[in-house]
Amino acid sequence: MVYRGPYKVRVEDKDVPSIEHPNDAIVRVTLAAICGSDLHLYHGLMPDTRIGHTFGHEFIGVVEQVGPSVRNLQVGDRVMVPFNVFCGSCWFCARGLYSNCHNVNPNATAVGGIYGYSHTTGGYDGGQSQYVRVPFADVGPVRIPEWMHDEDAVVMTDAAATGYFGAQLGEIAEGDTVVVLGAGPVGLVAAQSAWLMGAGRVIVVDHLRERLEKARTMAHAETLNYDEHDDVVVEMKKQTDYLGADVVIEAAGAEADGNFLQHVTGTKLKLQGGSPVALNWAIDGVRKGGTVSVVGAYGPIPNAVKFGDALNKGLTLRMNQTPVKRQWPRMFEHVRNGHLTPREVVTHRFPLEHIAEAYHVFSSKLDGCIKPVILPDAA
Repeated sequence: MVYRGPYKVRVEDKDVPSIEHPNDAIVRVTLAAICGSDLHLYHGLMPDTRIGHTFGHEFIGVVEQVGPSVRNLQVGDRVMVPFNVFCGSCWFCARGLYSNCHNVNPNATAVGGIYGYSHTTGGYDGGQSQYVRVPFADVGPVRIPEWMHDEDAVVMTDAAATGYFGAQLGEIAEGDTVVVLGAGPVGLVAAQSAWLMGAGRVIVVDHLRERLEKARTMAHAETLNYDEHDDVVVEMKKQTDYLGADVVIEAAGAEADGNFLQHVTGTKLKLQGGSPVALNWAIDGVRKGGTVSVVGAYGPIPNAVKFGDALNKGLTLRMNQTPVKRQWPRMFEHVRNGHLTPREVVTHRFPLEHIAEAYHVFSSKLDGCIKPVILPDAA
């Protein structure tokens, strides 16, 4: 998959990646996915997305080749690769902040490295391809457990881990009312995870009926369709004794719809780092002294966020890109025991040569598409 400009992606031949550093591995991709945050790239919202870049930060595959200093992987291993590129040894990695690694991105004042996510995050080609180069192969990839379904594994490389992390950042106390903004794959797993962490009530907000239905069946959550209310924040307050939710998890991100002006200035005119609609709903809809967890993706330019309201309400705002590998040990147990069901979010499967159609269907929310996966060898 190659980016050719906003709304333009195509399949082209590139050289098979080679070992560039003794700790690299080359992975033959067996399954990849398109993430909601890939759409921010597709729509031209992320700066420094260069022509010729290959997207894809959710992928699993088979190790084809390893560099001379790789000790933990062997040719033939089936691996799942976290979306973070990280060194494992810097100040941040030593503290489990793999998403903030200081050694893998020239722009490392903020985010670390991410596969297939523009040169803002290091310029690494991603996994919507037949082969991908995996740096720091001894610290990132993990062998896929025998019992794990491939679609569970690929969703856990980002979307599921991010949903779980969103619930974790919320510091949910037993009995809390948790509102999840966005019923995409991240929001759905965040809602499932909120129950695991002790929530007494989970409400999912979206406007796409198929996603709200999935929130009811997959996450056993109450749902709120914001198209059916004049003011969704007032409705959130109504449903929480006019106090507000204890925790709001913002899983919608930079393309949140719901306020025409903010959506246009954030996503069409590029005057903001995305539309701040969902973030402002979170700040307005949480109770005083509550917690807002932000795991939706935003661009680096400023947003018109109601920061004064957050200050005056005494809110705790917690956010980051997910340090995926830190979440996996506990998530593996939850998936094995059936408490988390990542592969339930997968609705569509496309061969790699139909990637342009896959992006179009997912971007335009056609055919009830919630999560598309890409099969490089489907031909």
